[in-house]
Amino acid sequence: MPDAVAPVETPRARDLLTPDFMAKLDALGVVSRKILAGKLRGERRSRKKGESLEFSDYRNYSQGDDLRRIDWSLYARLERLFLKLFLAEEDLSIYLIVDGSASMDFGSVNKFDYARKVAAAVAYIGLVNMDRVSIGVYANGAEHLLPDQRGRKQVFKLFDFLGKLKPGGPTDLQGACRRFILRHRRPGICLLLSDFLDPDGFESPLKALAAARMDAFAVHILAPEEVEPVIAGDFLLVDAETNEKVDVTASRRLVENYQKTVRGFCSSLQQFSAARGIAYLFASTDLPFEALVLNYLKKVGLVK
Repeated sequence: MPDAVAPVETPRARDLLTPDFMAKLDALGVVSRKILAGKLRGERRSRKKGESLEFSDYRNYSQGDDLRRIDWSLYARLERLFLKLFLAEEDLSIYLIVDGSASMDFGSVNKFDYARKVAAAVAYIGLVNMDRVSIGVYANGAEHLLPDQRGRKQVFKLFDFLGKLKPGGPTDLQGACRRFILRHRRPGICLLLSDFLDPDGFESPLKALAAARMDAFAVHILAPEEVEPVIAGDFLLVDAETNEKVDVTASRRLVENYQKTVRGFCSSLQQFSAARGIAYLFASTDLPFEALVLNYLKKVGLVK
């Protein structure tokens, strides 16, 4: 029985989430800002009456939980408090779209590694709470899918899926979002994790998420070197996706203009998202991803 409730620790898992961090995630749940109907429920409160008696899983007890659902026989053996989870009337669909293009393969803290760790954390929270989790990673011109997972036992598959992917190829956020939405028709919570450095812009993919009745979150991931570069002198810049080359002399004025452009880009993305009901969250990779999940995702109302 301890294996059913203890955090998973494998070489692949340790590359993404530590056991200590997973233990902290066990106390969290993903919440929707909208009312989204589902088919099953783990331990989420429903506006519908009634609850099934079909046992499904356990999760760690958190202060404020219903004491009537504690498994006291398990406590007698392990001296730890666990809540029983039951199948019921509704669940929540959690969708994660991860940009795995070549531009994400950058930074002293790699942007793609950062994005998949955030995705792994949110997916883990959903799985242990019996939500339905689907992930789409778009890299090297291909669509990599992990569809419709539910339950703590699927954590092994989650870590293996995310851990073996490599970034590369051009950015196509519009195509990625449209294909993902066509495959997943049920409304739900959708996180799009990207640097949004798409030559075709960020407008179309965000419009597609809004039109699909998703409770959408745009997690904008940039490396600190991209936000405030510390460079001087002559450089040959090479585009990671198109291989286009540009000679640049990095003067102080040029760097200041670049920083102003980046701030304007982030502001435009935030305003465009807000106008369509999409929560925007900027994430520099110098912020530990654990802090992003435990603190900032709480602030935007995704987890509690």
